[in-house]
Amino acid sequence: MDFLARFQQLDAWLSEHQAVWRARPFTQLQLPWEQVWPELSVFLRVRSLGQAEQNHNQPHLLDAPAPFTELAAQSLALSQVEDWSRAPPNPLPESLTRNVPGRKWQQITRFADISRQRLPQPAQHWLDWCAGKGHLGRLLAFTGGQPLSCLEYDGALNEQGRALSHQCNIEASHVDADVLSASSWQHLQPHHTPVALHACGELHMTLLRQSVARGCGQLVLSPCCYNRIETDSYQPLSAASRRAQLSLSKDDLALPLLESVTAGQRVRRLRDQSMAWRLAFDLWQREARGVDSYLPTPARPQSALNVGIADFCHSLAAHHHLELPEPADWGALEYGGWQRLAQVRNLELVGALFRRPLEIWLLLDRALFLQESGYCVQLGQFCSTSLTPRNLMLVGHK
Repeated sequence: MDFLARFQQLDAWLSEHQAVWRARPFTQLQLPWEQVWPELSVFLRVRSLGQAEQNHNQPHLLDAPAPFTELAAQSLALSQVEDWSRAPPNPLPESLTRNVPGRKWQQITRFADISRQRLPQPAQHWLDWCAGKGHLGRLLAFTGGQPLSCLEYDGALNEQGRALSHQCNIEASHVDADVLSASSWQHLQPHHTPVALHACGELHMTLLRQSVARGCGQLVLSPCCYNRIETDSYQPLSAASRRAQLSLSKDDLALPLLESVTAGQRVRRLRDQSMAWRLAFDLWQREARGVDSYLPTPARPQSALNVGIADFCHSLAAHHHLELPEPADWGALEYGGWQRLAQVRNLELVGALFRRPLEIWLLLDRALFLQESGYCVQLGQFCSTSLTPRNLMLVGHK
């Protein structure tokens, strides 16, 4: 892949359509693009919640009025990366898999396998960045026999990691470290190969900057939660991104994270009920106040769903210090909330076409930063999206 050419294509396409993917169906009763594409709007608004769920993870497969199909084709073309995913070749000892959930273990084994496969030189010393209990680093050290350093903020996780490494007879150092603090960066040495699986925004951006600054010869990274940054707007890493047309807010960075594949049926049901009731409150407050604007609603505990929609909505009104006249029919209001949820989920399918392209734009900014810093870079997919939508990884070496 020509990273710069692809980045410039994505930048132009995302900039051209930013009014589309920046629209927020949950907070806006009408979206700007609906007047331009009325046939698509009507088609999506009459679909059911179940139909929306069927297309959530694969919006490109939806046969919808123009320009949906054209946008879907452009999205797929601009999102292509190498697919490195494969099943790990050998079974592993039970001691390595102990206390690791199955889906997470599959992510770890595939990430570790592809890391060893794509790096041009065997690692001299693995460094697991934001390691948790060190499951990833321990697997890499076990299969390659190299020493291991694990940097983790939570001392309790480090203590458990030490015990697990000892049980596996792995030479490992589990260090209490805040990787956002300069005092922790001394642990990065040129002979280290840092790895990070699903390190959030500022954490993985710091890893990139400090790996370059400390002269690490190679590194492997799978980013996550791009919106967890310390600034209100995105600060590009590469010179190419600083020249880009696109300027991103923290809210924009959340778009790639809206895809979910892991929630169980009960969790989804409770999530949908909470969202439908919040949308019912939104309909109520707009009509009662005579103000057509959204009021941000705080997250509510699961127990709030046990009290009924009237008490649920009254608690949201109280949060905003509002005394609103009672709706004529709470049942009708709840039905309206569920209708709105179905419309929201279907309208979100348009924005969903831009989830992966925006993520690729962000990954290419990181890849170009490494290239500008003297690294050869590979970008690919280490597992299927059914294991995790965050299945992209960067491999860099000097």
